[in-house]
Amino acid sequence: MAFLYHNIYLFPLLFIIIISSFHVLPVSPTPSHKLKSAITIRKLNLRGPYIGLVTVIETEENAFLRSVEFRPDPTHPFLDLSGRRFRVGKVHGKKVVYVRCGRGMVNGAAATQQMIDVFNVKGIVHFGIAGNMNNSMSIGDVTIPKKITNAGLWDWLNPDKAKGGEDLAYLEVRNYNVPKGDGNNELGSIGYSYEQLYSVTGRINSPQNVFWINTTQEWLHIAADLEKMELSQCVNASLCLPIKPKLVVGLKAATADIFVDNAAYRNFLYDTFGVSSSDMESSAVAMTCASNGYPVIVIRGLSDLAGVGGDNTVHKFGSLAATNTAKAVLEFIKKLPPS
Repeated sequence: MAFLYHNIYLFPLLFIIIISSFHVLPVSPTPSHKLKSAITIRKLNLRGPYIGLVTVIETEENAFLRSVEFRPDPTHPFLDLSGRRFRVGKVHGKKVVYVRCGRGMVNGAAATQQMIDVFNVKGIVHFGIAGNMNNSMSIGDVTIPKKITNAGLWDWLNPDKAKGGEDLAYLEVRNYNVPKGDGNNELGSIGYSYEQLYSVTGRINSPQNVFWINTTQEWLHIAADLEKMELSQCVNASLCLPIKPKLVVGLKAATADIFVDNAAYRNFLYDTFGVSSSDMESSAVAMTCASNGYPVIVIRGLSDLAGVGGDNTVHKFGSLAATNTAKAVLEFIKKLPPS
């Protein structure tokens, strides 16, 4: 009887001590913070599923958040995780979770994987600005590609290295000598290799070699109607583009941790792979979604023609490209069927 008596009071006391210790143990982040985040995540996910939105830089974020269509959740407007702010709200009555991932493929993959792991999402819409690789496209245009490649997986070969191995394509550096073909170039050549896709639909520890990652066909079909939408032509009253921007669905895109501001390399990418845009995150986001079996679509506004104008053009028209991208994203969400 004495044992029972002591245990009746001992267990609640131990519970209080454990909970109290969360506030005094020198750990970071604190367990109490983790517990609070877990409770909030559980509440949010019970209201799901959400459309996951992933963009890259502040210019793109500003264009999206200043839209009156994005309405923050009145109870839990955001949740801070791993240094990123995940914003919760609605767009045209559809529930969304939005995050700015940061520049580069590692950031793109990390933020996308975290969103998939933490939140009850039904798919990812990735958007931002990009460099133009296609002379038939213009600054301010928006592209929604059907497939994306990681153009940063290189095998950098010696000049005398025999070709014809596993690489898909080769960039002969000497072909771009000026004057053309004048002597050897010790840089040799660059061979473009495949990604290894680990997927929930594949065999365990048996990755598939892929060069192109496809975006989701059903979402591309929905996006096809966006080609008729009106896009902005002017940054302000005194800075306008010479022609009205357009939206094109079904082209190809390239991604690498490289800012492409070189006309010769731009032409090589377009001539070899047929890509119309280049950025630093899209294939990482698409690859992460493909690996986890989630729908994905990529929407990118063209801010410059790579190798012509460069950084100055991005500064002049980056905000316009971001605005047109945000318009396309909002219209796409509007056309998605209800959950």
